[in-house]
Amino acid sequence: MKSTRILIIVIPLALAVVFVAGVLPRLRAAAALGERSASQPVVTFVVAVKETAPAEVTLPAAITAFQDTPIYARTTGYIAKWTADIGDRVKAGQVLAVIDGPDLDQELNQARANLALAQANLELARISADRWKELGAQNAVAQQDVDQKAADYAAGKANVAAAQANVDRLSQLKEFQQVAAPYDGVVSARNAQVGALINAGAGVEIFHIAETDVLRVFVNVPQAYVRAVKVGLGADVLVPEFPGRAFHGEVSRFAGSLDTASRTLLTEVRLANPKGELLPGMYGEVRFKFQAAQPAIVLPSNAAIINAAGTQIATIDEANKIHLVHVKLGRDFGTRVEVVDGLGAGARVVSNPNDALTEGLEVSPVQAAPENKP
Repeated sequence: MKSTRILIIVIPLALAVVFVAGVLPRLRAAAALGERSASQPVVTFVVAVKETAPAEVTLPAAITAFQDTPIYARTTGYIAKWTADIGDRVKAGQVLAVIDGPDLDQELNQARANLALAQANLELARISADRWKELGAQNAVAQQDVDQKAADYAAGKANVAAAQANVDRLSQLKEFQQVAAPYDGVVSARNAQVGALINAGAGVEIFHIAETDVLRVFVNVPQAYVRAVKVGLGADVLVPEFPGRAFHGEVSRFAGSLDTASRTLLTEVRLANPKGELLPGMYGEVRFKFQAAQPAIVLPSNAAIINAAGTQIATIDEANKIHLVHVKLGRDFGTRVEVVDGLGAGARVVSNPNDALTEGLEVSPVQAAPENKP
């Protein structure tokens, strides 16, 4: 009975000792942990790094011919015939149409007759000048008469030169009766009809020629990418009619100033088109891969805090405390945004901050999983 009483007393005491020594500290630790978790919210963060990969940008563009020229008549007359039609490929100097100009023929004949008359008068003036010069040497005539004959001879030379110039002018116009292609290209329009009256330098455009072996693609590059535009920069031209295919070209030139209305830089991409697959006037897009001159930090778009205080980023210091820093944002890529000022590389940035985050708040940071960049 005495041993039983001892056991009854010892067992509860042993249980009490075990509870005090083992279970109670655990309960206290769990309570402390709970209090700590409640006071230190868990936040996910990303490490700020500079974006070094080229930025891929696709912009709308206009595809044009390397040269695009309207052809007008340089002489007046009637269309006698045409030898090229729309879609025909022509060579430089190839005759496209012939103009019949009977009035020009008569003017040229008259100019040649006037030239012959001027040459005859010049010869007579020369003979008279020589004769009066001999008489003047013998004091047989007045010196004023000798000078007059010499002046008549000089005027005759000028008349011959003027008549010759008129003949040359009309001869050149005669050559323009054959309308020729100025360069290798394709006929994109023909408005010449046989028998139609054509006026020199005015009226209807007879032909339209386009050089399409090489194309010019014009694109307006936004100001944010202007520093990356250079002659020789590669570019892919995308056309909806060729899905999945890119035509490679290069930047050949760009304007020296930005358009004040759109803040864009007019840029020309030169594109070879030997098979004539692309046609001038098509709509397309140009895809650039710009290498940033000064790499900037890119963060998730939801990391930015925009409120009455401005644009801020929540950072975590080494003591796991929150600091709200003011930043300046740059380009918006949709799911990501560029930070151009106020944040250094290596900073821990809260990826999805909420209103509960205040300056100096101690948190439990957890690094976010790496995202798949587009």
